[in-house]
Amino acid sequence: MTRVAVIDFETTGLSPAMGDRATEIAVVLMEGDQVVDRFQSLMNAGVRISAFIEAYTGISNEMIATAPPASTVMADASRFVAGRPMVAHNASFDRRFWMAELQRADRPADEPFACTLLLSRRLYPQAPNYRLGSLAAFHALPPSGRAHRALADAQTAAALLARIRTDLRGRFGVPEPRHALLMKLQACARKAVPRAIERHLASQFHAPV
Repeated sequence: MTRVAVIDFETTGLSPAMGDRATEIAVVLMEGDQVVDRFQSLMNAGVRISAFIEAYTGISNEMIATAPPASTVMADASRFVAGRPMVAHNASFDRRFWMAELQRADRPADEPFACTLLLSRRLYPQAPNYRLGSLAAFHALPPSGRAHRALADAQTAAALLARIRTDLRGRFGVPEPRHALLMKLQACARKAVPRAIERHLASQFHAPV
């Protein structure tokens, strides 16, 4: 069974293109619906953390001052992921920082990203909103620790991914919701989700739809 890497960053802001940098990364490896390994580290990118971000994440400049360099942490994270397919909540955000920080560390960043936020929009239109904490409450997922810390959020996203996979099996009869199917589903219109799943099943079992 293919392992996937569920990732979360804490950062100094919203955009690496505007000079924002990562302050913490966590990666949770999943095999099927089970967590099998974890990686987490603060990192020092040489950028000051604002008072607002410190209050939001709980990560202070003092904590970063003693953290390993960002390039070292990202090289370790890249080796830990080892080219596996990746998942994140609001993946466009984490993918930008994954690519930007690995580029600075002179490491490749070619992994495909699936997004639990987009998948939740397709599968759970009745959810009150699609913030990670709100979806965790909506599905009664177990608490993972303080929100807006990388490991806690990565573990919550991993639990959400497991719930999505369970619902794909139970509601749509997908025997093994693989990463490629998740990426197809997040890209389609909400009303097309059942049809996309039907096409997946047809490709698996060589039957017309």
